[in-house]
Amino acid sequence: MPDPQPSARPEEDRTPTPMTDQEIEAAYVTAAPRLDGPVTLAPYDPRWPEAYAALAARIGERLAPLPHRVDHAGSTSVPGLPAKPVLDLVLTVPDPADEDAYVPALAPLGLHLTIREPDWYAHRLLRGTPGHPAADAVNLHVFPEDCPETARMLRFRDHLRDSEADRELYARTKRELAARTWRYTQQYADAKSEVVAEILRRAG
Repeated sequence: MPDPQPSARPEEDRTPTPMTDQEIEAAYVTAAPRLDGPVTLAPYDPRWPEAYAALAARIGERLAPLPHRVDHAGSTSVPGLPAKPVLDLVLTVPDPADEDAYVPALAPLGLHLTIREPDWYAHRLLRGTPGHPAADAVNLHVFPEDCPETARMLRFRDHLRDSEADRELYARTKRELAARTWRYTQQYADAKSEVVAEILRRAG
């Protein structure tokens, strides 16, 4: 699968205020990758859930001593949705700021720390290594246990799985926005905030 630029935050869980260029750049451990073009979406691939399950199992083996949970989130977790061909996984751990507890353990899977947002639920993002057999096009978002943002992401996912109307609305919005030119992929994600909020209101 192609290796798209990662988003600084999970695309289905946006804050109302878009991130500035400076905020996006500051979140990256290294230089923020530029997109400077449209976003590539792929048709839904039924192999995505299988890829999630395989990687989640390997993460579980690597983090066996650490209390944790791994969920499939983002558009690749909703059958029928077009998506950037990159798996969004959500890992919950007791303390994301304790990077030594999980970052070194996941390195053999090709996952490396890319984004650090200490002021936003201690969010970390580990990104897969292109071409790696375990984690190629993967974004692993790390949040603390009982995080409200994680709950919102999974509620959004579950609602889209159940609601054909909102699934079609979201797919249409994604296609329209993806065709535009964006400096950073994060700006595409932020542009979906209004429709995401609308769908979340219906999700309860």
